[in-house]
Amino acid sequence: MLAGQRTQPYEYRIIAKSGEVKWLLETVTSITYRGRQAVLGNTMEITDKKEAEAALNRTLSRLHRATSSIIEVIVMAVESRDPYTAGHQKRVSALAGAIAREMGYPPEDCEAIRMAGSIHDLGKISIPAEILSMPRRLTDLEYNLIKTHAEKGYQILKDIDFDRPIADIVRQHHERMDGSGYPRGLKGEEILMEARIMAVADTVEAMGTHRPYRPSLGIEAALAAIEAERGRQYDRQVVDVCLRLFREQNYSLAQM
Repeated sequence: MLAGQRTQPYEYRIIAKSGEVKWLLETVTSITYRGRQAVLGNTMEITDKKEAEAALNRTLSRLHRATSSIIEVIVMAVESRDPYTAGHQKRVSALAGAIAREMGYPPEDCEAIRMAGSIHDLGKISIPAEILSMPRRLTDLEYNLIKTHAEKGYQILKDIDFDRPIADIVRQHHERMDGSGYPRGLKGEEILMEARIMAVADTVEAMGTHRPYRPSLGIEAALAAIEAERGRQYDRQVVDVCLRLFREQNYSLAQM
């Protein structure tokens, strides 16, 4: 009579006499045979499976590089129309990624958040350049036009098959926890956590750097602003992590 418990299979490779590399899958089971302990082994060749996996990984790697290049071109296109905020998206991307990492997000999610940050203002490509670089405070009409950029960015990105909700993060990065944001007035848990991270990073970068209509307000003023709205406009946890990065870990907007 046989009774046993299968252990975790393991894979290894060998080199055949022909010089070919072969992959094998070994499964070992501890059994009881005629009252004595024994080991029953099973070996299966999985070379085709491993080669298919390697080919898929190479394809995914090429697609990732291509996507990164396309994103970089989009960033350059947006910033060429808005020279005063050149580097804004990259700084927001870096800060949002740092916040996500500090919050314990896995590397692939941090990368998705950084990607969303690098194109979060994509919709500004549809805004007249003279409004983007206006050396004075905007009128209500001009500001309302600027506010369309979040939705326009979403419309550009929504049909791209990202493996993370990049388009939705872009759409929601101006939403606020108390429902006072735009474009849809979402509140609380209706807002993706990634978008809440982006909102804090975007605010800190915008206040902490120069704008056409005003000089930089300074990083301390930016941190004080998100701290004052902690739990109202901005997610409590995200604000706490951002404050810790700057005040305890000496994070700088110059880090990219």
